[in-house]
Amino acid sequence: MRRTPSRRLLAAALLVASVLAPTAVTSATAATTTATAVHTAGIDAHDHCSSEGLGHGVTARLDKAIADVRKQAAIPGVAVGLWMPGKGCYVRATGVADKVTRQPMSTDFYSRIGSETKTFTVTALLQLVDERRIGLDDPISRYVHGVPNGRHITLRHLAEMRSGLFPYSADADFAHDLLSDPTRSFTPRELLAYGFKHRNTAAPGKVFVYNNSNLVLLGLVIEKVTGHHVADVINRRVLRPAHLDQTLFPDGPNVREFPEPHAHGYTNQTLTGAVADSTDWNPSWAWSAGAMISTMHDLRSWAKTVATGELLSPETQKQRLKTLPTGFPGLTYGLGIFETGGWIGHNGSIPGYESVTVYLPALKATLVVLINTDITTGGQEPSTLLARAITQIATPGHVYDGSTPMR
Repeated sequence: MRRTPSRRLLAAALLVASVLAPTAVTSATAATTTATAVHTAGIDAHDHCSSEGLGHGVTARLDKAIADVRKQAAIPGVAVGLWMPGKGCYVRATGVADKVTRQPMSTDFYSRIGSETKTFTVTALLQLVDERRIGLDDPISRYVHGVPNGRHITLRHLAEMRSGLFPYSADADFAHDLLSDPTRSFTPRELLAYGFKHRNTAAPGKVFVYNNSNLVLLGLVIEKVTGHHVADVINRRVLRPAHLDQTLFPDGPNVREFPEPHAHGYTNQTLTGAVADSTDWNPSWAWSAGAMISTMHDLRSWAKTVATGELLSPETQKQRLKTLPTGFPGLTYGLGIFETGGWIGHNGSIPGYESVTVYLPALKATLVVLINTDITTGGQEPSTLLARAITQIATPGHVYDGSTPMR
């Protein structure tokens, strides 16, 4: 049975494992796989890898594993970066960025990163905690009026996905309104209204439910406390200090901004289930939960920054990394961040694009995966299939896994 659009949009993307798969996936990736060692403008020299990568044997196995997943999941294009200090690195792009022109995929492209946005939003929030301008155990009602049970839902509950609120992206009317006109703009309050018309799903703090409503609310908290647009706050307080010059939060009059070069994105999250080119869809519906854009270069740096807490106090970072069970084996979730197989970070999905950005403290390793489709296959997210296959080879003692049946 084909999944309904509202189910597909439920999380806009916790991709760490299985979901009900649609009955059809795009077959347009019959393109020949072309693995290329990276040598592109826009990526610093230290991002490049020799043709030997992690050694001939491991590199060859990774090439094959990625090619196999691309074929299995019909992924048009894949860009992978894996850096393992003391062992080497693997930075490759395969497949196509555009199924019409057959332009090759590249590692220097900008890409929509979906729910990886949450790591930036929560970092900005936690900086306000460090400054004692807010407290994690403050009720959301102190900052945003009209939240169902808002007096008992804390900022901590929102950041750790335990608010009990109904996710706006699971509302059928929302899915219809978005997919009827993917170019339209939504305001944060409009988004929340889709969820607030439903009864809450659980008491605060009791149940993990991945929910974009939580992060939209935290975006509004940041705006309330700082007096500035959340996109501007993230740019000034997170992106600049982290030296992420190729990362942006399209918002306001620039919401349709998508810098070149970038791959075309392909999705079957449409009213009919037909595959569409979603490259220029308006990301306002994801806002502080999933609208951001970045590159492999920046995400490589961000993986370590967010996992080690370089922009936060040690005590606040300790709270952030206090991950709790999600109810799904292999996955725990903290404050806008997860842990699976020892890897710390987040992943993302927005129609047409998926990503994974994680850091492995045990080996000081970093993995970034960027692809230009979100179409599932065999009940699995394509980015999860890739990250799992890569880590099974490169870090067999630390496999990116998980088994949550939702996005």
